[in-house]
Amino acid sequence: MTPMKAKLLGIFILLSTFVQSQTGGNTSFQLLGLHFNARSAGLGGNFISVKDKDVNMGVANASLLNAKMNQDISFSSSLLSGGINYGTLAYGYKLKDIAVMSSYIQYIAYGKMDRRAINGEKEGTFSPFEMIAGSSIGRELNPRLSIGANLNFLYSQLETYNSVGASVNFSGTFHHEEKGVLVTVLAKNIGYQFKSYTNNKSRKPLPIDVQLATSYKLPHAPFRISVLVHHLNKWDLTYNDPNLEPTVDPLTGDIILVERASWFEKLARHFTFQLETLIGKHFDLRVGFDYQRRKELALAERPGIAGLSFGAGLKMRKFSLDYGFVLYSRAGFNNMITFSTNLSTWKK
Repeated sequence: MTPMKAKLLGIFILLSTFVQSQTGGNTSFQLLGLHFNARSAGLGGNFISVKDKDVNMGVANASLLNAKMNQDISFSSSLLSGGINYGTLAYGYKLKDIAVMSSYIQYIAYGKMDRRAINGEKEGTFSPFEMIAGSSIGRELNPRLSIGANLNFLYSQLETYNSVGASVNFSGTFHHEEKGVLVTVLAKNIGYQFKSYTNNKSRKPLPIDVQLATSYKLPHAPFRISVLVHHLNKWDLTYNDPNLEPTVDPLTGDIILVERASWFEKLARHFTFQLETLIGKHFDLRVGFDYQRRKELALAERPGIAGLSFGAGLKMRKFSLDYGFVLYSRAGFNNMITFSTNLSTWKK
């Protein structure tokens, strides 16, 4: 495979994620819809409904931040074709007995690209990238209720063009640890594009997403089941091609209308289903299914298992490793790895 073809394949995989997250809208900073850690990737992309010591959960949903994440540091990376990679560096810390915070950087590096003149002559190279730099804060109101918020600075650089924006997330969680039940609500990507790539007249809105999720740990089995409902702020997530027109059956002469999504399909597109199998204290297996991703990215004739994702987690005494595999379609997939540790364990 040539370097150019490899880079195009990597960009296609990233665009597959963007298409799945943007739901047919015309919005800016689509990197806000990426899954930036392996655990989330292996569980369908949006995973916000477990309260444990994983600092990445506090980045995705600030109301999940808790004292167990103090001094927890995590690095996630996904290496795609053509030298394209993206990932997250996150750190959690406790503010005495007031709250728990996390700081993080999320990035996409597209590798080197050729800069060419109008006549096609090469004039050099450039390295486009995008990033999110943010902080989140969470506070437990009582043993079962907690709230949180994120503040994100958004930046995108494409050759000599750049875009700047900011966003906030708000979240709340109910957690009944004894019964293994958690319910959370998250409103994310509420913000503004301060500067567009060309001129401020072309500014676009951010991809706002209101989510509701719940998880349940079976009391006598090693399974935790989670269900997430995304884009509660937008009912119809389907894309209707304006160029499609009714056709005529050549045999019967009947008019064949353009097929539109049913009410049930529109409802199903909002759901992501997630399952974690907790094999002892040190090993987890994960699987997720996102119906929206399947409908948007599966090949019509050979859908295969598009929309499914798989993952695993290994917990050692001083660190943990997570792996996520996301299948977009037969044409593309993604692997992601996360390394996490708690700095306090290395001081002992």
